[in-house]
Amino acid sequence: MSDQSRRPHKPHKPHRRPQKDPVRILAFEALRAVDERDAYANLVLPPLLRKAREKGDFDGRDAALATELVYGTLRRQGTYDAIVAACVDRPLREVDPPVLDVLGLGVHQLLGTRIPPHAAVSATVELARVVLGDGRAKFVNAVLRKVAQHDLDGWLEKVAPPYEDDPEDHLAVVHSHPRWVVSALWDSLGGGRAGIEDLLEADNERPEVTLVARPGRSTTGELLREEAAVEGRWSPYAVRLTEGGEPGAVEAVREGRAGVQDEGSQLVALALAHAPVEGRDALWLDGCAGPGGKAALLGALAAERGAVLLASEKQPHRAGLVARALDGNPGPYQVIAADGTRPPWRPGSFDRVLVDVPCTGLGALRRRPEARWRRRPEDLDGFAPLQRDLLRTALESVRVGGVVGYATCSPHLAETRAVVADVLKQYPDTELVDARPLLPDVPALGEGPDIQLWPHLHGTDAMYLALIRRTG
Repeated sequence: MSDQSRRPHKPHKPHRRPQKDPVRILAFEALRAVDERDAYANLVLPPLLRKAREKGDFDGRDAALATELVYGTLRRQGTYDAIVAACVDRPLREVDPPVLDVLGLGVHQLLGTRIPPHAAVSATVELARVVLGDGRAKFVNAVLRKVAQHDLDGWLEKVAPPYEDDPEDHLAVVHSHPRWVVSALWDSLGGGRAGIEDLLEADNERPEVTLVARPGRSTTGELLREEAAVEGRWSPYAVRLTEGGEPGAVEAVREGRAGVQDEGSQLVALALAHAPVEGRDALWLDGCAGPGGKAALLGALAAERGAVLLASEKQPHRAGLVARALDGNPGPYQVIAADGTRPPWRPGSFDRVLVDVPCTGLGALRRRPEARWRRRPEDLDGFAPLQRDLLRTALESVRVGGVVGYATCSPHLAETRAVVADVLKQYPDTELVDARPLLPDVPALGEGPDIQLWPHLHGTDAMYLALIRRTG
């Protein structure tokens, strides 16, 4: 009898079912929705979390981990893609998107959290077995084991070009922004390495939730009684919710007497409301009112002076959101669905006009990190005609002596100063109003007369505002 025949027979190892991890499965589902449907994480994630809580799958810590996994993976996608590319033997475009999403979640756990490396790898491989199958799970395991050989700083030394050789590409890889966005933001800041690095780092930080106490309906004192609530930095109506604060748990928010609104957005509305006008101050217009945050604050401020706000929004469903935000306003107002470039009102009808125009949204990358990967330089050409048309209509809608506010949630010069300069060439009977004295407690607003807010300087979205007075 041969030696081999005398060996005891080894029973086959039973096939082990993959362990389902509700937190990581939910994070994967959110990333797939962002990729497949062009959804935004801040709209996709809350209903997924709510459903998981209702099923009893999640507690508060689970929800916090799922949120961190989704947003962290999206914010650092550019950096993580560069690292994964160094660990695979094919171009990333040849790797299936669901596999890349699982790898992104794994790399973020390895390099961007305190989860132990062995736990990060094993949990991600289990996720891959559930959502991708055993074959592709082996690929995920092999890649993540390579990634685990270095920490984030070690990888950045390998995959980012030296700053001295290519500053923009270095910053793009290290801070996970497309190169063209780095270049545009740097131009808007006006140069200097420290400023752009501070801004890009701020874009990758989790923003606090900021509430607005709508005048005549709520007060900051009421909101500050909430757990984890602290005063805003700049707006007298702002309250910030620190770590763990949930706006849906705030009674005034549920009742519409307060809302979720970035402090930069509040400051734009306040600056327009405080701008001096000559003569009457009775009729205000928000010409791009959706989804309604600025309109609700402007409506309340108008009511305090006995003025009326007309809130106009082109998309009917967004006009519905505006109506909901204004419902209960202490003074008269009207909401209409109308195209701001072909308005139904007569020229010269208003004393104050705000147009917060559609834009690339590069000022809100903290809140919508996926937008940085979705936008392209050519998008600027698509927005440019609309932005100019809306500003022209606004200037024609305000009376002589009245004021127009042109606002964007983008600091890109092509969407801010270039638009204002181009349009004002066609309207010689106008003048720029210095907006900086209208926000006296806010530092570092720029050279004026317009103002530019920044995440790293003000803790706000990068809102831009130019105020223009009709002089004839």
